[in-house]
Amino acid sequence: MSAEDRLEAGTVAKLQVAREVPPNGFFLTNGTRDVLLHYSEIVGSVKPGDEVEAFLFHDTEDRLSATMKKPNIRLGEIGLLEVADIHPRFGCFLEMGLGRQLLLPASELPESKELHPKPGDRVYVMLNHDRQGRMTAKLAGEKELTALAFRAPDSWKNSWVDAIVYKPLQMGTFVVCEGGVLGFGAIGMVHEKERTRPLRLGERVNVRVVFVREDGRVNLSTRQPKQVGRVEDADRILAFLRDRPNGAMPYSDETPADVIASKFGISKAAFKRALGKLMKEGLITQQGSWTHLKEKLE
Repeated sequence: MSAEDRLEAGTVAKLQVAREVPPNGFFLTNGTRDVLLHYSEIVGSVKPGDEVEAFLFHDTEDRLSATMKKPNIRLGEIGLLEVADIHPRFGCFLEMGLGRQLLLPASELPESKELHPKPGDRVYVMLNHDRQGRMTAKLAGEKELTALAFRAPDSWKNSWVDAIVYKPLQMGTFVVCEGGVLGFGAIGMVHEKERTRPLRLGERVNVRVVFVREDGRVNLSTRQPKQVGRVEDADRILAFLRDRPNGAMPYSDETPADVIASKFGISKAAFKRALGKLMKEGLITQQGSWTHLKEKLE
């Protein structure tokens, strides 16, 4: 069978309307093979003898079928698809734009459940086939995304941009920064020290451009610049102390970094900067491993 005669799920084919088969729909043919175009999959009107463009997929009984509706992704393409549902064993189901969903298998997801996408997140995927020739999604990686990305302009430095996570790792989170009128997007990374928390696959985040690299990629942060962050961190610590009994907390310069990150969502360096600001303003004092509000002590 030649490539032209082969009908594959995930592709769009020009087919002839061969005959009507009530109460189901019409059979379409390429001269070698017939597929059903159900009445519910028709856009506009058709009649025997017409030539139509149809997208091919497998129905719930694994039969190759056709639709005249337009999908959000085709075989071999990269698409940004919304997560519709999560199955604990199978993986994520993605919206295809056809009133049906595409499986992103569990094997494609990060090992840590904390980094799995949630419904409403959007993931960059390619449309592939499984061993049976059925449509399945595969995460788009750096190679595929880089081919579509543009170089970030120098004017982006110190600005805030929206980005979508495509590879969450412990050492850093890789994202595509939305390009707006510039096009597809720019590749960037949020180093683990520049995150306030782990970022999951498909999550949309607002990030600050710290540095535009020579290759056009960007180094990013979810944190405010130090001078702004210090004020916000200090205000948060002050509010925390004022809510505490006796205006005291068992955290200070001596507290381990992992405890600080878990309790306040900031680095130990940021915590110490905030404490320094509050001490300089005469609002707190430290006694061993404890920090106290001065107003409470007085």
